[in-house]
Amino acid sequence: MIGVGMILATVTLFMAMRSLYRKFQFTILNPVVTTTGVLIIFLLLLNIPYDTYMDGGYWIQELLGPAVVAFAYPLYRQKDKIIRYRFPLFAGLLTGISIGIGSGFMYVKLAGLSAEHAVTFLPKSVTSPIAMDITSLTGGIPSLAAALVILSGLMGAVTAPKLLNYVNIKHYLSVGVGLGCSAHGIGTAKAMEYGEEEAAFSSISMTISALLYALVLPITIHYFL
Repeated sequence: MIGVGMILATVTLFMAMRSLYRKFQFTILNPVVTTTGVLIIFLLLLNIPYDTYMDGGYWIQELLGPAVVAFAYPLYRQKDKIIRYRFPLFAGLLTGISIGIGSGFMYVKLAGLSAEHAVTFLPKSVTSPIAMDITSLTGGIPSLAAALVILSGLMGAVTAPKLLNYVNIKHYLSVGVGLGCSAHGIGTAKAMEYGEEEAAFSSISMTISALLYALVLPITIHYFL
């Protein structure tokens, strides 16, 4: 029963925070941020252990995979445009992935992180389930990796719209690839606010980026850390 209560509390709170976000449209009010913050305060005030919350939270976590699969719907509807723009799409993907991995390794070296923390930090640009699997396979801390993924996604969702406006990038391909590569699932949710075309390109960027990260990152970590 405790698990069911935690699920209901989380879902109800998220729906309330989403309504708040839709009303005011401030990026900082992203429901992932506000729901997480309120839940932390709630657990601390009522002295509820994290393990108790995860009796229900575990099942929400397990829905991450199906939620990612649901992004396939806009892909199907926009498949003709994806095929038409396949070359600039893959050029953007390769650029985004190279920058993501390169900047990650640069930060790891400059910060002098231990091997355990380095392999935990590096998958920050892919969606949580895959980042946790990569981290687990390479000897990192999956729970910390998930937190870093969320933080990375939130930063991307908050800063990307302002940056895109500043450099006057409007095309749905550029917007979608930028958000999908840098901010994965949260970025794709943000792309949906722009339109279905942006969401489709963000979704495929997130998916292919995750696949390439899963293939390339463990090998890169093995040889360079």
